Amino acid sequence: MNSQPRIVTDVPSLPPRPPTFHKGQTGRVAVIAGSRGMSGAAVLCGLGALRSGAGLVRVITPEDVQPIVAASEPCLMTVPVTEGEARIPGMNGKLLHSVYNWASAVALGPGLGIAELAMHNVPDILRECPAPLVIDTDGLNTLAWIDEGWADASPQRQHWWMIRRKALTVITPHPGEMTRLRAAAGLPALSGDDDITRLRLAHEYADLARCTVVLKGHRTIVSTPDEAYINTTGNAGMATGGMGDVLTGLIATLLGIGLPPFDAARLGVWAHGAAADLLVDRIGPFGYLAREVADAIPRVLAKRVRENS
Repeated sequence: MNSQPRIVTDVPSLPPRPPTFHKGQTGRVAVIAGSRGMSGAAVLCGLGALRSGAGLVRVITPEDVQPIVAASEPCLMTVPVTEGEARIPGMNGKLLHSVYNWASAVALGPGLGIAELAMHNVPDILRECPAPLVIDTDGLNTLAWIDEGWADASPQRQHWWMIRRKALTVITPHPGEMTRLRAAAGLPALSGDDDITRLRLAHEYADLARCTVVLKGHRTIVSTPDEAYINTTGNAGMATGGMGDVLTGLIATLLGIGLPPFDAARLGVWAHGAAADLLVDRIGPFGYLAREVADAIPRVLAKRVRENS
């Protein structure tokens, strides 16, 4: 295990788009999200992707949630799926492969629920999805479930990152989810909210799972096995529901346009926090909404393009 990552302080930029670009060249994001009572998570993740510049966003969600998602934002394409036994609702192999073949990045987990039918399909997604994958909320709970359920099983069974092999993966846990993931992976418990402790929390897991970890919170940490970044944007007004869903869609879009995972993650957390900082001046230090943060993302990303065009 690497003892300490190299600390990176810069934020990546975006290349300017040629005037000849069309929507098929600006990222195709598939969002696997939502469940009854959690349709907003699917909508906000999709909005995060759209406002980050994705050309096309397709939300795969249960059939009773699909009308809500479609009515909430007409720019989102939606795929209604029916309830199926021991599977994410309706997520059969044929549908999964059509999603993988279409998407340049996949966002998995916001509002998905942690029922058994969801848990049984996530290993298939980890194994079969070749596109870069961002995993959040209930997707993360399922990763921990995989490790907890298989820790003492036969040697043929694997941890989730072994299933995922070398495919590009970004996970976005909050501190509680990070604690469960570490425990399920056999890493020691750590407590503390200082930068050094949080950096260790994220880096040890990134090094073990060979993925990019976004440990959310004040001064969000982004870590890979070799490098780490401590974010400086954002404010306490972001402590409200839906913010993480927007971030997941944002990072998925940046992956979908070809940024490496570490670049996509640290530009994503920077832009997410910077968008919220704009709202402090416009609305106030709290009370602004996650969808308003999504709406402010184009302004901050445009600044990153102008600085390097």
